[in-house]
Amino acid sequence: MKSPTPALVLLAHGTRDAAGAAEIERLAGLVGDRVVVAYADVRPPTLADVLAHISGPAVVVPAFLAAGYHVRVDVPAQLVATGRSDVSLAASLGPDPILAEVAVQRLVAAGWRPGDTVVLGAAGSTDPQAIADVQRAAAMVGDRVGQPVEVGFATGTPKIAELVTAHRAADLPGTSQVAVASWLLAPGMFQRTLVSSGANVVADPLGAHPRVAELIRARYAAACTTAGGESPGRYMCAADEVG
Repeated sequence: MKSPTPALVLLAHGTRDAAGAAEIERLAGLVGDRVVVAYADVRPPTLADVLAHISGPAVVVPAFLAAGYHVRVDVPAQLVATGRSDVSLAASLGPDPILAEVAVQRLVAAGWRPGDTVVLGAAGSTDPQAIADVQRAAAMVGDRVGQPVEVGFATGTPKIAELVTAHRAADLPGTSQVAVASWLLAPGMFQRTLVSSGANVVADPLGAHPRVAELIRARYAAACTTAGGESPGRYMCAADEVG
């Protein structure tokens, strides 16, 4: 007998910004019409709230751009607290080449030109793993724009505004503009910090993009598919079964 197809729970960080929450809902809609959104912090519904209304198996896909404290410690602890043995946790979304491609697309759409200095704007973290992941993301973006890309943080060091100011003061030939590529998923306080950094060009967040939705489906499929579905909490499923 075939195991039931697990529900997909898209777990975002959480924001008080209504536009940010709306963008997460749009992204969930691109992933599939049966995707449920939960938040790890700040905003309801919580992961426990959502799982309480899912009677069968589920896969939680963390919509985080780095595998920091939330992904490695906080979210697993939240899952343990539910007492559920039929819920699998997928890998975080980032860093990933697909997200780097989307970041560059957003950058080009915002007005970046070859030769402009590019800075990757991220939220910031004190977690060494998260910082290392963002540095990897910057290298991926750098490969695509053909130049080294530094990271500036909305919170943390170096701050995005300080990095942008330093680059604009350098005024090197061929780098008359400083452009910020956004390593954020949705609008909110951190994106506003990027916008106010003084850069000539600031890209939109990754947001509700078809390639981001594709990556979420891939993370879902990887987390819930095993040979025969024999492991506890693991089920046979495919990425096209969430829509």
